[in-house]
Amino acid sequence: MPYVSRKLNQENTMSQKLSGKVALVTGGTSGIGRATAIAYAQQQAKVVVVGRRIDEGEETVRLIKEAGGEAIFVQADVTKEADVKAMVDKTIDVFGRLDIAFNNAGMVGENPSLIEQTEAEYDRTMNVNVKGAWLSMKYEIAQMLKQGSGAIVNMASGAGVVALPNILLYTASKHAVVGLTKAAALQYAKAGIRINVVAPAVIKTDLFETFTDEAKAYLTGLHPIGRIGTPLEVANAVLFLSSDLASFTTGETLMVDGGYVAQ
Repeated sequence: MPYVSRKLNQENTMSQKLSGKVALVTGGTSGIGRATAIAYAQQQAKVVVVGRRIDEGEETVRLIKEAGGEAIFVQADVTKEADVKAMVDKTIDVFGRLDIAFNNAGMVGENPSLIEQTEAEYDRTMNVNVKGAWLSMKYEIAQMLKQGSGAIVNMASGAGVVALPNILLYTASKHAVVGLTKAAALQYAKAGIRINVVAPAVIKTDLFETFTDEAKAYLTGLHPIGRIGTPLEVANAVLFLSSDLASFTTGETLMVDGGYVAQ
């Protein structure tokens, strides 16, 4: 993976902004979450990798440590309040503070027909994508208020800005994440806590690789830029929103979508 190869001793503007800060990443076991966790470490932040899958989470930590970074893994299910509280408590126990949080954990996958969807499908999608972000912010913000500062980035999607009829529960959940972020950003703006959303279109993750060639070609063609995105491109957007380079930015949705929503 190309985002693993760079060493962590780079001296640049971003690393100066993130050096010594503590960053927490939910859903940090693969894909965008793993890329962002590694990117934070490359900019000299200490990283807390959170996820349900122990082996994959430990692998993210290993990749960070091999390159000279500092990280721990915390197993947690973001739909469970006790787990979310524990992940923040562990962060404070180990690193003493929490400066940055990327609430990336989420899911997609549902019956495309509304009338055939089950209550269980609805509950699972909303619990992971919306409740997970809400619970995470609840405990992250509580800690950041004690410190008087912090930056949170929530994971939405192009489906949080436009409607995608074949994944309507996912669309509804990501619209909810955008609204939740805007309201929370306004509530805590004067407390020194910035809260923003990153909204990718189709990204080259392990899930994308499971699609047929025909499906890949179709999805690629949806993007005016002529290709799909990479996890690192989303990670770079998250790093910007997490850093003081975005110090006057809160309540915003940053599209990382190759022009998809602009059509």
